[in-house]
Amino acid sequence: MITKNKNSKNVYLSIILPVYNEEENIALQYEEILKSIIPLKKTYEIIFVDDGSTDKSFKILQDIARKNKFVKLIQFRRNFGQTAALAAGIDHSRGQIIIIMDSDLQNDADDIENLTKKIEEGFDVVSGWRRDRQDKFFSRKLVSKIANWIIRKVSKVNIHDIGSSQAYRGNVLRQVKLYGEMHRFIPVHASWLGASITEIPVKHHPRKFGKSKYTLIRTFKVLLDLITIKFLGSYSTKPIYFFGGTGLILIFASAISFIAVIAMKITQNQSMIRNPLLLLTVMLIILSVMFFLLGILAELLTRVYHETRNEAPYKIRETINM
Repeated sequence: MITKNKNSKNVYLSIILPVYNEEENIALQYEEILKSIIPLKKTYEIIFVDDGSTDKSFKILQDIARKNKFVKLIQFRRNFGQTAALAAGIDHSRGQIIIIMDSDLQNDADDIENLTKKIEEGFDVVSGWRRDRQDKFFSRKLVSKIANWIIRKVSKVNIHDIGSSQAYRGNVLRQVKLYGEMHRFIPVHASWLGASITEIPVKHHPRKFGKSKYTLIRTFKVLLDLITIKFLGSYSTKPIYFFGGTGLILIFASAISFIAVIAMKITQNQSMIRNPLLLLTVMLIILSVMFFLLGILAELLTRVYHETRNEAPYKIRETINM
């Protein structure tokens, strides 16, 4: 059962859509969303976040917002990226349930009802699974399957599609702090808070208008972000465990190398100075010291980070109906 949020002002559903140069899609997407949520007879708000579009997207959104007071519009001063757009939508949302969708018409608005019902069953996070994904196989589907498999193994969050439409309990999602390009890992962040997570199959449509903002470069960014996620999830509050542990391994390796140098001197009368293992020993000791120092610095930076992270990762130019 959803408990009433005292700050929600009776808003039940918040639907957040980041927008970047989707002038041909957003009006159609808005109409599809209305058709899906009006029969639910729930109070709602639709939050469009214009992430510095250079086409007519903002003008179209202005017209929509002026006709419907339940449509909220946020315009960024420039393109800050999808993570910042979602962060702004979440920060300004009031709904007890928050649904995140793309604005390119590939997510099906009819899935809003199923996502909402699953939250009402008691889950904190419901992730959509695009089983029949309508994208190019090699550049999108295959790469996505590999990336999602890696994410499942590293994060231990057992969902098959981390980039589809999703629903969240509002009081859980508002505790998630988003920076950089971490919007892909919101369910992972939520799991760190102890959120209960499930997934349901959702519909997916081929892109009809405009060009996809996805490039293969983003795949490599996902892998780099995954390293960050693993570090933050396991060592964000105690980075010395990671750096110090690596330092101890290097010290152990240097000890073995030095013992080998001594043994070769005794048994084979080999010169210690000319033995390359001695150089390896010295190098491993230096590296271990460096990792210990990095661990101490990371500990200090972690404390500074947790005490000063109050600035929003975006700048707003204009809002409508907020």
